[in-house]
Amino acid sequence: MQYKRLGNTGLEVSNLCLGTMSFGRWIDEEASQAILNTAIESGINFIDTANFYGKGQDEAFAYGNGASEEILGRTLKGRREKVVLATKVGLPTGMGRNQSGLSRGHIFKEIEKSLQRLQTDYIDLYQVHIFDHNTPLEETLRALDDLVHQGKVRYIGCSNYGAWQIAKAHGISERLCLEKYVSVQPQYNLLSREIETELLPFCESEQVGAIVYSPMARGMLSGKYKGPDDVPPESRAAHNEKRLFTYFTEKNFQLVEQYKELADRENLTLSQFALAWVLNQQSVTSAIIGATKDSHVTDAVAVSDLNFSSELLEKIDQIK
Repeated sequence: MQYKRLGNTGLEVSNLCLGTMSFGRWIDEEASQAILNTAIESGINFIDTANFYGKGQDEAFAYGNGASEEILGRTLKGRREKVVLATKVGLPTGMGRNQSGLSRGHIFKEIEKSLQRLQTDYIDLYQVHIFDHNTPLEETLRALDDLVHQGKVRYIGCSNYGAWQIAKAHGISERLCLEKYVSVQPQYNLLSREIETELLPFCESEQVGAIVYSPMARGMLSGKYKGPDDVPPESRAAHNEKRLFTYFTEKNFQLVEQYKELADRENLTLSQFALAWVLNQQSVTSAIIGATKDSHVTDAVAVSDLNFSSELLEKIDQIK
């Protein structure tokens, strides 16, 4: 396991981060606890959740119920200090007005709920889940800065932001002497490399941590899907995850076949190959791995310190 500084902070996090979106959603508490235990025992010290996670099996359910945070709170009891705990705010937590977004009122309400569910008095990394076009950035940043000064939050970060949005936020924080976003959480994998154009260079230049999610393209890079009509039981596609189906294109299935050929030559599963490639990107601080069984964690840990040769990285970049 490798450990890196989170952005320009002194905080060290494992280069694998356990994502807990499946907790209380696709797997029950017993399975969730087993996965968390395996992760911690394997050296993963970075755990990511959100107040939105744990929606339940009904994907039409439009808001989160905090089940993932509740499971983490119970499972981490007595060993909270062993992990760097990250959660998020911003997506809907109820029906009606003022139940989502990044207003001061919503942030202050949701931090208390998250702290209670997680059974802790502080969050290591509190992240805004998505850019809020309806709330002034200054209002959001002042609220987050207050939480840091109150001791409820150690660091603040953002998720699903573009480079210009972080730059704008940093400018406001600099001008008003407020806490800055120390990290960003974007999607990044062999099939989604858009952030290489602006966001990753920005992170490297400004020392912003890049905590990337979906390194295996929501399962597309597991190799389990052979075509758009091939949906194995209990897969994410079988659970009707809409964002996975955006990867179901003829070009992507062709790319997956080419990546699998390289993975076979390296004696790696396609999942391990895809994850190791992400971890070999210099600008990436940590990659979030989702898991519904212990083997998902142990397979990921097996490649957490695997270094790809420059020749292999060039071959990967040549695949179009």
